[in-house]
Amino acid sequence: MPALRRVSFEPLIVAYTLAIETQMISAYLHPLYAESLSEYGTPRHLTRCGAWILQRQIPGFPYFDAMGTYPLLSCTNWDELHLDLDELQGQLVSISAVIDPFGEYDLAYLQSCFKDVTFPFKQHFIVDLTRPLESFVNSHHRRNAKKALEEVTVEQCINPDTYLDDWMRLYGNLIERHHIKGLTTFSRNSFAGQFKVPGMVAFRAMSNGETIGMLLWYIQKKIGYYHLGAYSPRGYELGASFALFRVAIQRLAERGLQWLNIGAGAGSQNGEQDGLTRFKRGWSTGMRTAYFCGRIFDQRKYQEIVEAKGLPPAKFFPAYRLGEF
Repeated sequence: MPALRRVSFEPLIVAYTLAIETQMISAYLHPLYAESLSEYGTPRHLTRCGAWILQRQIPGFPYFDAMGTYPLLSCTNWDELHLDLDELQGQLVSISAVIDPFGEYDLAYLQSCFKDVTFPFKQHFIVDLTRPLESFVNSHHRRNAKKALEEVTVEQCINPDTYLDDWMRLYGNLIERHHIKGLTTFSRNSFAGQFKVPGMVAFRAMSNGETIGMLLWYIQKKIGYYHLGAYSPRGYELGASFALFRVAIQRLAERGLQWLNIGAGAGSQNGEQDGLTRFKRGWSTGMRTAYFCGRIFDQRKYQEIVEAKGLPPAKFFPAYRLGEF
C-alpha cells in the first residue's frame, strides 16, 4: 500500500493561482474547500479532471478507500475523470461519491467510470435564472415571502466569516431540532474553512438587530449551489426561510448566474409529503438527477473486509462503511 499522500496546501494554493484566474476554480473545486473537510479524510486532488476526494483508512485494516467531498463530486474536466480513477487501481479499495447533476457527462460515461455502482440517488431542484421569478415561484411561497419581509430584513454578508459566530449558533439549533448526526454536523474549524472558500455567498435575515437565519451558497462559474441554511426559533416563527430564498434568488440572478441547484428533499429518498421537498419545489423550475456512484478497485480486499466484519448483503456502498455516518 503506498504511503498516505498528505497535501501541503500553501504551495498548492500558490500553484493554483493561474488556474483559478483562468478556469474560475472556486466552491467545491477549490483546494480550501477540500481542506475544510480534512477531519473526515486526507484531501487528494485528481489532477486531470480537477475533482477532490477524501482518502480514509478503513478502520481495523491497513487499507484505504475514498469518498467524494460533501455534498457533490465536481470536475473541471469531466472527460478525464476515468483516467484519474484508473490510476487509483491498486492504491485504494474503493471509492464512492454523489455526482454533480450539472456535470458534463452522460449516464453511460458514469457507468464506465464507476464500474460497480451507479444509480439515481436524489432529484435535485434547479432554478433557471433566465426566467423571471414571478413566472415560476408558486403563489404560496410568494405570499409567505412578502409577509416575512414585512417582519425581517435580509442582506448579503459582505464578509461571510464575520458572521461565523451567528452561523454556529443557528446551525447548533438546526442540529438539535433535526437530530443531525455524522458528517454534516461539521465542526467550527470546518465551517471556518468553508467560509473562506472563494465563491462563498452568504445571506442573513435579521429581526430587531438579531440574526435569525442564514443561507450559504457557493458559486461555480454560472451556477449557484445552495450549500446550507439554518434558523433560530424566532426565524422559524417569522418565516425567515421564505424571505431569505426570495432575496437570495433575486440577488444571484442579478449577478448573471444562469442556474441554481437548490438540492433535494430530506433523507435518502425523495418524498412528495416531505416539507423540505415541498419548500424547494416551490422555488424551482425543474429537476436534475444526482447519481450515487461507486467503484471497487481491489475486489479481494473488499471481500476480505466484508467477510471479516460478518456483514449481511446490503445495498449500501461500500458495505463495510454501513452505519458510519
